[in-house]
Amino acid sequence: MKKILIGLLIASAVSSCDIDRLPYTSMDEENIVSNPDAMVTGTYAQLKAWSDPMHRLGEYAGDNMMIRGSSTDAFYEFISYARTPNNYRLQNFWDSGYKAIAQSSNVIKMFAEGQSEEMDNKLGECYYIRGMMYFYLCRAFGKPYYQSPETNLGVPIVNGTPEDVFNDLNLPDRASVKDTYAQAISDLKKAEALLKIDKGAVYASKGAAQAMLSRIYLYMSGTYKNPNAEYARLSVEYADKVINSGKYVLLAREQFMKYNTFRPEDNKETIFAVKRVASEFSGDDHYYGIGGMYSNIGGMGWGEMYSSAKYIDLLNETGRNDWRPDHYTIVDARAAFIEPTYSKDKAGKYSTVFPFIKQDIPAKAGDPKTMSYLQIPVVINGNTVVAREVKKIGDNEVVKEYTLTAINANQQTYSITYEDGNTYSGMIDYYISLNRAYPQFYIVKCSREGEESQLHSPVISRLGEIYLNRAEANAKLGNYGAALNDLNTIRNRSIVNGGYTSIDATNASKLIDKERQLELAYQAERSYDVFRNGLPLNRTYPGPQKQFEDIVPTDFRVTYFIPQDAINSYPGKLTQNPTSN
Repeated sequence: MKKILIGLLIASAVSSCDIDRLPYTSMDEENIVSNPDAMVTGTYAQLKAWSDPMHRLGEYAGDNMMIRGSSTDAFYEFISYARTPNNYRLQNFWDSGYKAIAQSSNVIKMFAEGQSEEMDNKLGECYYIRGMMYFYLCRAFGKPYYQSPETNLGVPIVNGTPEDVFNDLNLPDRASVKDTYAQAISDLKKAEALLKIDKGAVYASKGAAQAMLSRIYLYMSGTYKNPNAEYARLSVEYADKVINSGKYVLLAREQFMKYNTFRPEDNKETIFAVKRVASEFSGDDHYYGIGGMYSNIGGMGWGEMYSSAKYIDLLNETGRNDWRPDHYTIVDARAAFIEPTYSKDKAGKYSTVFPFIKQDIPAKAGDPKTMSYLQIPVVINGNTVVAREVKKIGDNEVVKEYTLTAINANQQTYSITYEDGNTYSGMIDYYISLNRAYPQFYIVKCSREGEESQLHSPVISRLGEIYLNRAEANAKLGNYGAALNDLNTIRNRSIVNGGYTSIDATNASKLIDKERQLELAYQAERSYDVFRNGLPLNRTYPGPQKQFEDIVPTDFRVTYFIPQDAINSYPGKLTQNPTSN
């Protein structure tokens, strides 16, 4: 029985330390003790299953993407904020997270420190994984740190298999947010001390532990209005350690635009990533990987989620990014991670159109306000641009013409005074194919790793984030000069000569949040970044979400429900999150 139990808790163990393989087998206790490599490998294996729902929880709840329509898949709850405890993807996130905690804890218990540098390093890897799991679980199921961390609930702290699983299996209820963060910090500091061997970006390292500590302290640093100086200084301290180590390098602009195509072990900017390989996916060219929902590449992928209009507008703030094949101009390097699906007419030519977003007229009183896309064909004659919209009224076709007003003729941005009396802005473009009335603006940041497919190894930490962590923490300390230097290090990499001239108390929050949104888009950070700083999430753009509903950081829906199956099977009390405000 003990052998079986250990096999279940260990989840997966193999006789190789190659984490490119997904292990399935279990071992008896005697073999486990003599094979620490296998146990550590099994711990990494849990991250593979965990990383998929981790991404969906963090990114789908943000404002960087939209979906073509409602879905019966459990992930739609993350988008719609229709929270329920019976969600299999949420269950997978919880289960895989605690399996990783259990396995790493068992390694820590079974093997003593000081046997060798190699063994200490393995222990350090386990401390890193456990600390990271507690943090990720707490930020999903616990309220933002600035909101009463002493009393708000985090997650249960269960470090390994109890000594007497048959007679003493009564696990503790959820710890406070403060205590959960303290556990994560303790583990990561232990990892920092033990990790002496750098095996590359797909393994835990001293730099990975320091990067995670920088992020955690940033999450604890309060809001811009009410900062916590102690934690802001610690975030700066750990960011300094990572940056000053010299082990990681910001990719140059042209390389950065291909970031998604590099394997993490070959990318000098990546600090830690969850390694995925093609053999882990069953056919269909990695269809079910993270990138499969964002795009269709070579006929593979669902391609049902697109870059939001809000994110595209943010990319275009400094200057127009032009994705048209014969006009291709990228102003902001981060625009290379999204791609419109231009379609040709029957003659094999692109159709020139004026796309814009308009306010819809409610069908009846009381209907929610919505917005929708239009792509109206245009005729360009010198400096005159006329949009010609053909509308069917009854059995007749009526042509309506609109002379556009130039905003920036060089960049082909214009405004239109539409039939509803409102004035809207947009830019001349080619017609983008539609999916349920939504232009397919594919997201490819989570695709094409090493090959033309949906393969992607989720990024946990990279150097670009660390500069932004330090910028935000310094801004909260009032060190605006230092904050500006780090902010512009990231900004100038993406936008040639695009650096900000100054930041101060009046604009620091806006500018730093903007750069974090642009830089860390599609890395599962956005929704947490908004709420931890006491800001509302605004998704006023076309899509099936409630377009004019702001999600405030105190809304009960900011935290996910504990999976009901976890509560039902838990040996002890496991308190559910509030079901209303």
